[in-house]
Amino acid sequence: MTHTPISVDQNSETDVQNIPEIPDALPVLPLINTVVVPMAMVPIMVGQERSVKLVDEVMRTNRLVALVAQRHPEARPAGPDDIYRLGTAAIIHRLLRLPDGTLQLVIQGLERIRILDFLQTEPFLVARVERSPEQVTAGTELEALRRTLGELFGKLVPLTEDIPNELAAAGENISDPRLFAYLVTAMTPMETSVRQEILELDAVDNKLQRLIEIVQQELAVRELQQQIASDAQEKISKTQREYILREQLKSIQRELGEEDAEQAEIQELRNQLEVAQLPEEARKEAFRELSRLERLPAISPEYGMIRTYLDWMVSLPWNATTGEAINLGYARQVLDEDHYDLEKIKDRILEYLAVKKLKSERATVLEEQSSAQESSTEEIPASQKPPELVLEEIRREPILCFVGPPGVGKTSLGQSIARAMGRKFVRISLGGVSDEAEIRGHRRTYIGALPGRLIQALRRAETADPVFMLDEVDKLGRSFQGDPAAALLEVLDPAQNHTFVDTYLGVPFDLSRVLFICTANTVETIPSPLLDRMETLSLSGYTELEKLHIARRYLLPKQLRANGLKPEELTITDAALQRIIREYTREAGVRSLEREIGTVVRKVARQIAEGKVAATAVEAEQIPDYLRRPRFLDEVVERIDRPGIATGLAWTPAGGDVLFVEATMMSGRAEQLVLTGMLGDVMRESAQAALSYVRSNAEKLGIDPKAFVGKVVHVHVPAGATPKDGPSAGVTMMTAIASVASGRLVRNDVAMTGEITLRGKVLPVGGIREKVLAAYRAGIKTVILPQRNEPDLEDVPEEVRHQLQFVPVSAAEEVLETALTPASS
Repeated sequence: MTHTPISVDQNSETDVQNIPEIPDALPVLPLINTVVVPMAMVPIMVGQERSVKLVDEVMRTNRLVALVAQRHPEARPAGPDDIYRLGTAAIIHRLLRLPDGTLQLVIQGLERIRILDFLQTEPFLVARVERSPEQVTAGTELEALRRTLGELFGKLVPLTEDIPNELAAAGENISDPRLFAYLVTAMTPMETSVRQEILELDAVDNKLQRLIEIVQQELAVRELQQQIASDAQEKISKTQREYILREQLKSIQRELGEEDAEQAEIQELRNQLEVAQLPEEARKEAFRELSRLERLPAISPEYGMIRTYLDWMVSLPWNATTGEAINLGYARQVLDEDHYDLEKIKDRILEYLAVKKLKSERATVLEEQSSAQESSTEEIPASQKPPELVLEEIRREPILCFVGPPGVGKTSLGQSIARAMGRKFVRISLGGVSDEAEIRGHRRTYIGALPGRLIQALRRAETADPVFMLDEVDKLGRSFQGDPAAALLEVLDPAQNHTFVDTYLGVPFDLSRVLFICTANTVETIPSPLLDRMETLSLSGYTELEKLHIARRYLLPKQLRANGLKPEELTITDAALQRIIREYTREAGVRSLEREIGTVVRKVARQIAEGKVAATAVEAEQIPDYLRRPRFLDEVVERIDRPGIATGLAWTPAGGDVLFVEATMMSGRAEQLVLTGMLGDVMRESAQAALSYVRSNAEKLGIDPKAFVGKVVHVHVPAGATPKDGPSAGVTMMTAIASVASGRLVRNDVAMTGEITLRGKVLPVGGIREKVLAAYRAGIKTVILPQRNEPDLEDVPEEVRHQLQFVPVSAAEEVLETALTPASS
């Protein structure tokens, strides 16, 4: 038995009075997936043999039949256990016999019945039944439920194609809550089990409440479907509109001759991306952006942003390399040609290159092994590391950081390394950089966004393996825009920089092939995590002899070339160069020396250009004619002309320097210590400790114990505008105080350094090489230094060690014994 959609007789309410008498026994017609409710007009199809016999039988009698839904639709034929016990008594109004033997019936439900028991099962089911009327409790609640259901049903009808629109008006005319409930049950889409559930509810108000829930849910679903369909239609309309406008725009561009240029540009970008050898992740991102570019009109602001991004992607050296095989002999030759002395630094660079050469050869072997293992089926021992892990360890290289005062050749060392390796040299200065985006780049959403300085420099270099110098790494700033030093942690970490992601690019770029070299004037201001990733190589100042060789071999030829002179047109004697070094420069490096030589060369070039001379030789006595009066004199002798003045040695970022400490005593209301000269906290504490030691050991030091009674001790360090700090001036302050207290002069050819304690112990300090070179430049003959610093003298050039006398001391008495002149009798 099959069925078609249910309909309802609009005159059902008037036909209630004409319901025929229901007999006690009725033939039972099982329905598959169908529930017929009272007053519903239902067309059904009957095809089973037993059902056809049932219909033929009832058509010869009263045409009444019991319609009951099957519990189990798959049962063929359905037995007593396969059907519900509550159904509907119905009358067959029309029968049509089709050619294939099936029957088409029009049946109207009459009244709810309940099956008591079955009287027969063959040839069809016959059961004893009884009427099962619904419970109707009149009242305002029932009327409210009916009206609520009517309003919801009225909203549902326009949204449901299977329900005729007239039913909404018909439902408003049905005042009987029971009949209206069955009307909604018959016409609202719902599952067979739910319709059977409503039929079995005895109370009409319960039927109405359940129907309100069902209609509300169905209404919500229908409204959502309509909204989805409406949104989809709106999107389709918008897409169609954009398509039409885009086609119109193409037509306009075609008329103006612009379309071909735009398409040619996009095609050129596509071709460039195809040959750019991008890594897979970068390739996917680039082509995704290219597909977006194709859909955008050229006048769109986003078009230019994407176009610029793709330009960066195709122009970066993703896999382009220029490095040659490392030749250590050639590397040594290059370093010797470019730099005088610096033997320790050169040795370390050659060690670095040697290790890099061996690791490169080992990496090639491992790559071959890794490829072989990928194609092999043999099991690798658990104790053996896979070649790719060993390869990653081999590729990790230390980051060299050249530390030293300005002008000692840190940057030129990087250039020499690049020349020795056959690589390009790239340099960026980090001094004053305080924005993290300078390292990592800006987001593409910002107007004028660009990649960071690293990626920009690699684009200029056009290679992925340059020698990359990060200059002035100790002068990085920090602001609300981020910490650039933190961004450099990833760049300088060999374990991470192979997947460095620039914020602008948004894809990893391999920096592991880049040879990074850093430079700094001091390590004190380099953040500890960043310093931990680097190997520092110290470049101290040059001696006078070293400067002379550098000037003769490098600086003078360079200035001759820069000013258009031939070597035979100008000769500067060694004595003249020594005078320039001694009287016109006083620095650790040679930058000022080069400027002074350049001044001499330019003045000679002018004379030659004016035709005054054809060639000239500059002697030592002529230097003031070119450079005017000397800027530096050996003033140590002049400065120490009375007791209370001592010469100390200090370390500065620009190299070592000579420091004068002056002390005096005067009467005052109370004993006190006055310190001037822009001294830091550590230096102030050193002065206090020095005074306490001298006072507590006055008698042992040959000083009148009453010398300090009622006296104010004033210690001053000249150059008061320059901040000074550190403990290494302790012995100098102690010597100055002891000198003024005892009335003994300090020797004018002695300089000293060391930290003093209250017990008179002299503790070691740093920067011995720089301090000794400063003493040598100032004409000092004797240097007093802590005994524990004696091994540091190995770093002092041999030339300087032979010309200076070093006095290692461990106690303050030894310092005074050497520094003070004998007491006058």
